Amino acid sequence: MGFSSLSGRARTSSRSPQAHAICDRCGYRWNFVDLRWQLDWRGAALQNLRVLVCRRCEDTPQEQLRSIILPQDPVPIINARPEYFSDYETDWFPTGPAVYDPVSGIQIQQQNFIGTVSGGATLSPPNVGRELNTGLPSLSLDAQMPVVNTLKYAVRLSPISIISNGTTVVTVTCSVATGLATGGQIAVRGLSNTNAEGFFNATVISATAFSYECDFTIPSANLIEAHTIIETTNVGIPLDNTQVPKTGL
Repeated sequence: MGFSSLSGRARTSSRSPQAHAICDRCGYRWNFVDLRWQLDWRGAALQNLRVLVCRRCEDTPQEQLRSIILPQDPVPIINARPEYFSDYETDWFPTGPAVYDPVSGIQIQQQNFIGTVSGGATLSPPNVGRELNTGLPSLSLDAQMPVVNTLKYAVRLSPISIISNGTTVVTVTCSVATGLATGGQIAVRGLSNTNAEGFFNATVISATAFSYECDFTIPSANLIEAHTIIETTNVGIPLDNTQVPKTGL
């Protein structure tokens, strides 16, 4: 009559006897040396659960129970220069005063805006170079590349007359050569009529004279003032536009 071995899965030898033991999970008999302690993550270290198991019943420690240890922060540097990621990710700018979400502090896109990347959209904004109701430049003249190839920007010109002829065209005459080419961009501020201020594309007339076109009809006059400033600039051109955008484009 046959019967199963009482040794189970343990090895039995009269020449090299080894102790038997029972696996705490499956209940089979094994050699004691073949059983191992079950470990599992507790915090940042492995903890012995005091359960002896065979190789078949041993579980891999669960990584989801393991604490995440963050490395030490690097030593801060003096006079750091972080990137302006929020500005880089914004492809529009408002035509009026900025509005911010009171909870998150993030700037909210308003109804009237000028798209600078997608579509070149304009929804009845004032001149691109002025803030609403202020007449001040809305783009920073300091945020210009000083040199692109061989062309310099943020160069202050020396106007001696800024004449409007009763239309939208304004003619500027300088005391020295401007170095501008037709289509070059200029920033104008400090005129007697703020409707002629902003960022424009220049049309070269001569080495010392050029004209630009405003959004509005400017009454005939010499618009120059003691504090007038005209500088070369490079504010970029929105997609699908051929010049600095104006109302109605």
